[in-house]
Amino acid sequence: MGQTLYKAEITETPILRFAGNNFEPLPSGGLYWHAQQTLLVADLHFEKMASFARRGQMLPPYDTGLTLARLEADLRRTGAKRMVSLGDSFHRADASSLLTNSDRMRLDTLTDLVECIWLSGNHDPAPHSIGGTCLPDLMLDGLILTHEPKRGATGLMAGHLHPAAHIHIEGRSTRRPCFVHDNRLLILPAYGASTGSINILSPAFVGLFHWPALEVTMLGKDRTYPVSTKRLVRG
Repeated sequence: MGQTLYKAEITETPILRFAGNNFEPLPSGGLYWHAQQTLLVADLHFEKMASFARRGQMLPPYDTGLTLARLEADLRRTGAKRMVSLGDSFHRADASSLLTNSDRMRLDTLTDLVECIWLSGNHDPAPHSIGGTCLPDLMLDGLILTHEPKRGATGLMAGHLHPAAHIHIEGRSTRRPCFVHDNRLLILPAYGASTGSINILSPAFVGLFHWPALEVTMLGKDRTYPVSTKRLVRG
């Protein structure tokens, strides 16, 4: 692997502490692990809109390019030497073969510059042809990186559920993607430009977390914000 062209930029963001490790939650939805020089992302869903467009839906198929731009910016910002995608990197099992020439070249450049590890998800369970390493899951410094959250796990980092927090403060409400954890399980927000989100108070999250230990970090436009669970509302 050649010398990286991505150089770290100085940022001021909260520190997310999980299972004895410190992480930097980024407003893009990425999570930077300084000690491992690793950028963690989940649910990129490359080629999602292109998949819809090929089925006749009138949607602009530009989400892959937007997600790649976000990823390139985070790699420059952090200076990461490794990127781990926690599953559903592609929206369909064959999506890696449907990339435009431009997007494929950008991905090839990225995989040449940093070590890339692609974990399998429910949308992309089989290995693909993009550079890097395809794995079902990964153990890294005592933590388990995988796609789907599991009840009763310890030190597990996952994606899949696209978590969002809806908060109500002084008569105003805001709903944004978020990181959520209870120091045993951490779920990352969806990183892809065309992905949706699910309120962490919805049934999909019931039983996953020990509520008294829950910590929520919401994505803002330019930074991330820890929010009190007492501010959370449904919807």
